[in-house]
Amino acid sequence: MTTALSPFSSPRHSCRPQPAGPAYRRQGLAGHESPAPTHRVLHYNSSAGTRTLEVVLSPKLGAAHSFCIARLFSPFLLSLFMLFSLSSPSFSQDWFRTGTGLGVEKPRIAVSDFAPRSDSAKSHAGLFTTVVRDDLAFSGVVELASPGFYPANPPSQPGELHLLDWSQPPVNANFLAFGNLSETSAEVSIFAWMFDVRSPSTEPVVGKVYRGNPTDDQVRKFAHQFADEIISKLSGGLPGIASAQIAFIRGNSGDKELWVMDYDGANQHQLTSLHSVALTPRWSPDASRIAFTCFVPVTGIVSAQICMYSFDAGKVVSFARFRGTNTSPTWSPDGSQVMFSSSMQSNPALYVSDASGNRPKRLTFASNGADTSPAWNPKNGQLIAFVSDRGGTPQLYLMNSDGTDAQKLDLPDMGYVIDPAWSPNGQLLAFSWRRPNGNYDIYVMDPSSRRTLQLTRDSGRNERPSWAPDGRHIVFESTRTGTRQIWTMLADGSSAHQLTTSGHNESPNWSTR
Repeated sequence: MTTALSPFSSPRHSCRPQPAGPAYRRQGLAGHESPAPTHRVLHYNSSAGTRTLEVVLSPKLGAAHSFCIARLFSPFLLSLFMLFSLSSPSFSQDWFRTGTGLGVEKPRIAVSDFAPRSDSAKSHAGLFTTVVRDDLAFSGVVELASPGFYPANPPSQPGELHLLDWSQPPVNANFLAFGNLSETSAEVSIFAWMFDVRSPSTEPVVGKVYRGNPTDDQVRKFAHQFADEIISKLSGGLPGIASAQIAFIRGNSGDKELWVMDYDGANQHQLTSLHSVALTPRWSPDASRIAFTCFVPVTGIVSAQICMYSFDAGKVVSFARFRGTNTSPTWSPDGSQVMFSSSMQSNPALYVSDASGNRPKRLTFASNGADTSPAWNPKNGQLIAFVSDRGGTPQLYLMNSDGTDAQKLDLPDMGYVIDPAWSPNGQLLAFSWRRPNGNYDIYVMDPSSRRTLQLTRDSGRNERPSWAPDGRHIVFESTRTGTRQIWTMLADGSSAHQLTTSGHNESPNWSTR
């Protein structure tokens, strides 16, 4: 159950919502435009086995909209939003900084040890603290202050907070996250806050209470949610990714099955048991289904087909079967259509159908070569990136979603291009490119200007990039350790982190939420 709650006894009032005019809009990271601040009310939601209580901060009744913003966000937070939007970029590629939100100055945050209220709560208090710190450190949005500089007696509740202990050397933090955890055999309760320690306000920027089953998985989930809430506040409303998942393919004894894991590599578990080969998973926009390539018998012949896993049904559900080879599904932004490559009529071409595979319509008609790996622009729904060897070698192309106006995206060198993937804001394309004298590496392109940036550099084969929903991270497969494994990195190529270690793992795809 999700319930809004204040940990303080003073009443909260609300501002009247204002029209979303130019004065009330702000630009967030990764090219997203955040909506104007609006009135937030106490609300109640429910989900099995959990309760989340949210502190809703509201200014006094009748105040102007600008006063609402000043009360909701501290002066430092307001200046931070302006800094994200207006400061001169420190990153050398301005087009890339605009497209991803990376390369801007970061606020400094401390996360103190969450205090256990009993001996039974010590393990989960430590787990919660560790997961929140790890999530924030990898976010690309904040700088995490080293715990080695923290005061000896951190607060466990707001009344114990001494601002100068955290805002001055050696911590020098802008924000502090802290709280406490209690536990019984039936329930864990976590009280969590984040304060602006450079503001005299007694209002928390974030205040949450989580209640649920006292398991490691549930505590990790609550930690991810708290970290995402912090990221949302400090990035102007953009989503965090700590609660997102990654689908991937794991090979074992000749079979390749569909698996999923948390964004940080935890909670890896198998979804399918087809005892065959699965490839190229793609999440639906609402994260309720995964379309993927599978090898199943059709009229007595095993061939590549499009399969569909449903989380609601907990199993593979029906999708139409076609002659020939059918691979590389991708979803329309509204989830109503699936595009894929098929040789049902001749050479592999791109087709589009409804979400169950009905009424397939052919979109490409190259006289020679194969068209494959379509990627639907998630922002405008009007552009498709795809790979075709119609010119002799696999190259990157753009076309309209109805198949018209196909154009090659020229690159500054020769080689093979595969695996295009749009950023969530629809501005950038990531892809794998093997240049004449190199290995497969991940690149990012601004299709409007054709400018490119290399992210990985000849450390094994690096392929199958997929963007996180925040537009600041990319997951990919790599052989840099000798076997094919799943890695993540910031979208500028830094902070590479290995997620899988056992078996052979490939084709990662980040969930959309």
